[in-house]
Amino acid sequence: MDRPIYLDYNATTPLAPEVIEEMIPFMKEHFGNPSSSHYYGREPKKAIEVARERVAKLLNCSPEEIIFTSGGTESNNHALRGIAESYREKGNHIITTAIEHHAIIEPCLYLMKQGFEISFLKVDRYGVVDLDQLAREIRPETILISVMHANNEVGTVQPLSDIKEIIGDRDIILHTDAAQSVGKIPTDVEKLRVDLLSVAGHKLYAPKGIGALYVRKGVKLPKFIHGAGQERGLRAGTENVIEIVGLGKACELAADNLEDNSNNMKKTRDLLAEKLLESLPQIKINGHPSQRLPNTLSISFPGLEANRILDRLTSVAASAGAACHSNEIKISHVLDAMGIPIEYAKGTLRFSTGIFTTTEQVLQASEDIIRAVKTIAND
Repeated sequence: MDRPIYLDYNATTPLAPEVIEEMIPFMKEHFGNPSSSHYYGREPKKAIEVARERVAKLLNCSPEEIIFTSGGTESNNHALRGIAESYREKGNHIITTAIEHHAIIEPCLYLMKQGFEISFLKVDRYGVVDLDQLAREIRPETILISVMHANNEVGTVQPLSDIKEIIGDRDIILHTDAAQSVGKIPTDVEKLRVDLLSVAGHKLYAPKGIGALYVRKGVKLPKFIHGAGQERGLRAGTENVIEIVGLGKACELAADNLEDNSNNMKKTRDLLAEKLLESLPQIKINGHPSQRLPNTLSISFPGLEANRILDRLTSVAASAGAACHSNEIKISHVLDAMGIPIEYAKGTLRFSTGIFTTTEQVLQASEDIIRAVKTIAND
């Protein structure tokens, strides 16, 4: 049996062949501990710094501002909990949004139990943050604003530079979870005007279990892990050399091919949307019409249940925007915050294309999706 057509790149990406090739020597001959001063440690140490430079180039920052982590979730946790700890004497108020990934929401809920106050900003029907509310929510005790760069479910891109404009000269740190945007759209930290930015390797064709946190010079963070002095003394422990090398190569590939990759992903995404709308005019596309990730297509099939569609759609790999458990349908918090009506939200699927998605795959997938939806509707 042929494997399903993969249209779930926002969940995770396959490793790029060049990334695998770059990692192999560090599984074999370059096995040394990068903290060792002898021959076996020198090549791994050098490789880590080359990778750091490659990540920094993609983000347009200094290599010294890059801290390697185990992934986006760890980066988000260190950003939020670290700022809360370092700046608690200044204030105890944090602002975020109602559509953040759980890797932001859960740390915020934890911090609430530690005495911090959290404001969750509303979004409009396209998933764009309410900037007027943000301006109203800022207080003298506000220490951190965390707004994701692009939403993982609907792809909406947030106006981070406008948020920085609202912050003005106040001493407030701006963090963004850029797990979904890095490698798909420009993530220049100077243009975004952010102080902290989280990267997840497995969203840009690097391995799972590796990520990075950009920390602007001057931003104070406590130690993440206590021990030896790795990662500027913030994150102790022998470095994950193999995967750091993989992340570095993935970032180099992303920097070199960003525009072409973005255009190709948008082409396949838009083709899928076009074919589905031709045969299923009742469907609704979620997210901002233009300020959206080039690869992300969130579609609501009114009157249907997402899990039923996926159960029938065995030839295509995609994600559901709603889950049905024990006859109870749970709508995603993102669709709920956007005010998507229940009859649409419960039938929402997310299709996300990638650099390996072909026109032929999209054409076949569209036929299979249309067939599955029409079959269920006629049952």
